Amino acid sequence: MTDLASARRIVVKVGSALLIDPRTADADRAWLASLAADAARMKARGQQLLIVSSGAVALGRKRLGLMAKKLDLPQKQAAAAAGQSLLMHAWEEAFAPHAMTAAQVLLTRDDTETRRRWLNARATTETLLGLGVVPIVNENDTVVTEEIRYGDNDRLAARVAQMIGADLLVLLSDVDGLYTGDPRRDPGARHIPVVRELTPEIDAMAGGANAAAGVGTGGMATKLMAARIAAAAGCATLITIGGRPAPLGAVEAGAKATLFEPHVSPAAAYKAWIAGSLAPQGSVTVDAGAAAALRQGKSLLPAGVCQVEGRFEKGDAILIQAEDGREIARGLSRYDAADADRIKGLKSAAIEAVLGYTEGPTLIHADDLALGRG
Repeated sequence: MTDLASARRIVVKVGSALLIDPRTADADRAWLASLAADAARMKARGQQLLIVSSGAVALGRKRLGLMAKKLDLPQKQAAAAAGQSLLMHAWEEAFAPHAMTAAQVLLTRDDTETRRRWLNARATTETLLGLGVVPIVNENDTVVTEEIRYGDNDRLAARVAQMIGADLLVLLSDVDGLYTGDPRRDPGARHIPVVRELTPEIDAMAGGANAAAGVGTGGMATKLMAARIAAAAGCATLITIGGRPAPLGAVEAGAKATLFEPHVSPAAAYKAWIAGSLAPQGSVTVDAGAAAALRQGKSLLPAGVCQVEGRFEKGDAILIQAEDGREIARGLSRYDAADADRIKGLKSAAIEAVLGYTEGPTLIHADDLALGRG
């Protein structure tokens, strides 16, 4: 799969069944070491890798002596709290021979669906990736409630891929991709190497034994759901067997997998989302110089803002208007309306002195801005 070798930014989802050695209920250090070797090879060729990892609850169960019980939510949360340090130690140990650093990032569904939190989470992961660190993301089971749970890490991984503008999402599974039928029951079932569009016919193939693919709470149906989320964000999805040593290297060497192709780039999908899917909560009017800079692909600086209207929060979509009222663009504001009004017309260097804090020198960064037709 050339996508695995050429993608700039990759999210890899690792489930508990891959990470935990069933004989000991501890982390499978040999398998983790092989995946870390994959990651080191990818880093050496300039790729960035983020891992969405299960395993905290499974490791914590053993530590707390809860192996024989079916856990209720408080017990799962206690196990997660006890297991998080073990999980991170296992990843740190795997990456240490390659002089690579791992960093823990705990998220809930609100963190990737509430725009203010989404911006904060994205800024943190972007910084970690820029520093050459491998973020290890997991659902924050210690504090999460049923209402804000993802429920499975396939969908969490897809949302993270969307959040960071990943080119490729890899779902390590217990099957080597999607089949036309149940390969364990139907000798004529065909492996599908590439899916160019997620049609109802493709969805139907997630039934039967395909639905049981994957471990924990995610099966093939949730993997297709994750692939759909990723595709809408311009991110390809790869499903392959994870239980073999160096599973990413195996795919590069020709092992079977199914690739779900997107139809747009991550950047184009993100800009389209800003332009067409978010209701503006306010507006800013900019001077002619700022308007010209925006059309050249620049960010919106406070110095170019003449007027602020509306009651928007950090992360909300707002309109950017020229002085004659024409809409120039839409974007996600890095400051709320009150603070935007306080810093309008000021040089970026003055932001912290006026507000007592800074979210950076831009009111709307070019990456979070979609130009209109005005």
